[in-house]
Amino acid sequence: MPQHQYELAGLTVLHVTQPVEGGVARVVTDLVRAQLDGGTRAVVACPPHGALPEAVTAAGGHVVRWPAGRSPGPGLPREVRTVARLIRAVRPDLLHVHSAKAGLAVRLAVRGGLPTVFQPHAWSFDAVTGPTARAALRWERYAARWADRVLCVSDAERRAGQDAGVRGTWAVVPNGVDLTHFTPTADVGSARAALPALSDLGPDTPLVVCVGRLCTQKGQDVLLRAWPRVSERLPDARLVLVGEGPALRPLLRDAPPGVLFAGSTVDTAPWYRAADVVVLPSRWEGMALAPLEAMACGRPVVQTDVSGARESVPPADAAGSVVPAEDERALADAMLRLLTDPVRRADAGHRALAHVRERHDVRRTAAAVADLYRDVLALPQPGRPTERVTR
Repeated sequence: MPQHQYELAGLTVLHVTQPVEGGVARVVTDLVRAQLDGGTRAVVACPPHGALPEAVTAAGGHVVRWPAGRSPGPGLPREVRTVARLIRAVRPDLLHVHSAKAGLAVRLAVRGGLPTVFQPHAWSFDAVTGPTARAALRWERYAARWADRVLCVSDAERRAGQDAGVRGTWAVVPNGVDLTHFTPTADVGSARAALPALSDLGPDTPLVVCVGRLCTQKGQDVLLRAWPRVSERLPDARLVLVGEGPALRPLLRDAPPGVLFAGSTVDTAPWYRAADVVVLPSRWEGMALAPLEAMACGRPVVQTDVSGARESVPPADAAGSVVPAEDERALADAMLRLLTDPVRRADAGHRALAHVRERHDVRRTAAAVADLYRDVLALPQPGRPTERVTR
């Protein structure tokens, strides 16, 4: 048995998270599955709705109900008291806290009293503006003392925290994806025929797919502004937005021709396989999962130059496939370069697949997190922040 699995066998890890959909939910589920395979008791505290509770239960993990809103509000004191009671009931050896809201509640409840890994999954102060952003930054600077490790998914996310004045004991473990599930196909026609929404599209119709929660962060509004430039050059081209969220209604209202809203889906892999190009026009990230999943399906990606983007693509493709955030013209031109050049597109897809297989296998990610846990548990007492980066 690998050493990291042996040392964690029999221990209890409590994951606490407020997001129960999207990338955070998939990261938590993958970690729980790997930890259970290694003999660790993995428990997840989260709100009772969304995809995460069902996914964790199906993986064999235990879920405890933690009612919590997505943003801080008047219910925060109750949420802190509730999570404190849950922690006392579960009696974990280590806390792994995901995203800003859980990071706020758990660190207030525990205040360094238990070994704690905090994983921001993109910084809270990037998601807001004005006084709220200043308050979020002050909190992250202060609360870093109550985490034995601040776990980032990219060097860029770690640098953003350091540059903002967050002084923590840092660890960087890039995101990974399940390479047994996200697999390529050479038969694009069959992939499209298997999706009712695309059954009338032939294999030669240019198709761009964007997978992500419909919200300000993911930038689908920028993509819709860019799309007329694509359709002007390629009138038959189609864009599919896969996901739901608070921005759905205005996006529906402002969508140009050639755009399809597919809604949410349990499994995104068929959509990647049906695509010629996958795009993610985010305004901020840590390291987005959707591009990694698409590359594991052999598809080239276009994404914006936010944290983790350049680290997640093959170096040869970063210059052409990573474009400035909010730049709709650059976004359209990057999509067109791939859509109008089948050889370039195929080569980029092959490089993407090889890159993900080499660097972003979820098993590699889970092993690195297990090693991080071992380091934290070996500390004689809760760690105190120093400017150190571990891998």
